Amino acid sequence: MSNHRTTAAQAGISLGTAIAVAISWSVNKSIIWAIIHGFFSWFYVIYYALTRPGGLSG
Repeated sequence: MSNHRTTAAQAGISLGTAIAVAISWSVNKSIIWAIIHGFFSWFYVIYYALTRPGGLSG
C-alpha cells in the first residue's frame, strides 16, 4: 500500500486537485481556469461549496 501512495505523490495530483479541475471544467469549460483552480485545489472546492445554492451553507 505504501508503494501506491508514493506513486500518487510522484504524479503530483491529489483528490482536491481532481475535484477542483472537474468542478471548474463543468462550470467554465476552460482549460486555463481548470489549471488555475487545480492549483488552488481544496481552496476552490470549499469556495465553490460555500457560494453555490444547496452547498454547505444550505
